[in-house]
Amino acid sequence: MKLNFRKTEEYFFRLVMLACTVVIVAALLVIIFSILKRGLPSLSWEMISQKPKGGFYFGKEGGILNAIMGSLYLAIGATVIAMFVGVPVALYMNVHILKRKYMVNTMRFLLDLLCGIPSIVYGAFAFTIMVMIGLRTSLLAGMLTVAVFIIPIIIRAMDEVLRTIPRGLMEASLSVGATKGEVAYKIFIRQSFPGLVTALLLSFGRAIGDAAAVLFTAGFTDNIPSSLTQPAATLPLSIFFQLGSPMEEVKNRAYAAAIILTLIVLLLSVASRYFSRRYKKHSIKF
Repeated sequence: MKLNFRKTEEYFFRLVMLACTVVIVAALLVIIFSILKRGLPSLSWEMISQKPKGGFYFGKEGGILNAIMGSLYLAIGATVIAMFVGVPVALYMNVHILKRKYMVNTMRFLLDLLCGIPSIVYGAFAFTIMVMIGLRTSLLAGMLTVAVFIIPIIIRAMDEVLRTIPRGLMEASLSVGATKGEVAYKIFIRQSFPGLVTALLLSFGRAIGDAAAVLFTAGFTDNIPSSLTQPAATLPLSIFFQLGSPMEEVKNRAYAAAIILTLIVLLLSVASRYFSRRYKKHSIKF
């Protein structure tokens, strides 16, 4: 009787997992289908290769090259800034203060809280600081704002990867005379490289797809920024502004822009998996 109950329980939860998987896949397919259905007819080389011309948001000629380049500039800059801040913090937690459990757990708790804060809060906070110091909307302000709210994501993602590295590897390295700094930057980084790529991809995707944080900080312009002090357009804001138009043609262009944004994230995902597998063979096997 007890054995039958366990089998029934196993079949039940297997069915629940299958149902959840089907729902998630179906939702993804519906989203992709709706975007492709409305966006593909409006997608053209002109839209990708040209900046908006006069009357673009009223259905006339032009493209969204300014938003594509602005999104790439902002996401790359923010991810680089977050990487140089977040990776050392994750290494510090897992190498230098590993034995201070209370401190490490407190940091993880606070980072989880920061990850859960909506990006609009970061944008409003950054805008308040900008007003106080007299800084105008610019690419630099957008980079810094986005970097601040993706730093906790990088730290926690790297932290989870570093926690899987056997502690014996650090003890063996220290026993032969290596310093904790050498263990962190020469051994742990190499061991966690595939996880680092995944963390950077996750952060880049969050950075390039966010609209709330850059609405008040990066601004919007029809031109491609040539310096960090100029405002920058982004794909999410371009989609938002076009969807607000009463003209059906402009709304369809918003779906075309969504296709471009989705393709960028997809290509980055494929590239990250390729490089992760390529460099995973250099890590030590246990």
